[in-house]
Amino acid sequence: MRQDAHSFLSYWRNARSRTVRVLDALTPEDLEWAPIPGAFTFGDLFRHLAGLERFMFAENVQGRPSAYPGHGPELASGLDGVRAYLDRCHSESLEIFGRLSDADLLAPCQNPAGAEMATWKWLRAMAEHEAHHRGQLYLMASQRGRTVAPLFGLTEQELAAKSLRNS
Repeated sequence: MRQDAHSFLSYWRNARSRTVRVLDALTPEDLEWAPIPGAFTFGDLFRHLAGLERFMFAENVQGRPSAYPGHGPELASGLDGVRAYLDRCHSESLEIFGRLSDADLLAPCQNPAGAEMATWKWLRAMAEHEAHHRGQLYLMASQRGRTVAPLFGLTEQELAAKSLRNS
């Protein structure tokens, strides 16, 4: 990840848009489905991503402690409610991240465990966390029979076919 504020914001908008593709592919019946009892549902995961982005990562880069509210359905219910919560938290976070200067990205921030690190590294951890859960969401969508647009434009089969033609 580049260590300048403008590049980070562009990267982060694109990364989140890839995650939201799963939400766009779900039906109302999918939202609170979990692959096994006690596991996160789709709704839990989207509320979790929204809440951590806004109330942990965005708070921490401002020098504030985490205010993570959890991931339960009381935060947002139904596809429209979850989408609105995700969009609101993302918009507020982008506004906060957009105020960071390149120098701010190099300055230390403290995570909820008390560890200090460069702010850009904490934001990189946010992106890694998102990628982790995006993979989980894509797998869950396939378990529900939902087709989600490929992350980077080609399915694995399409890539293999194009690769064979180029050999």
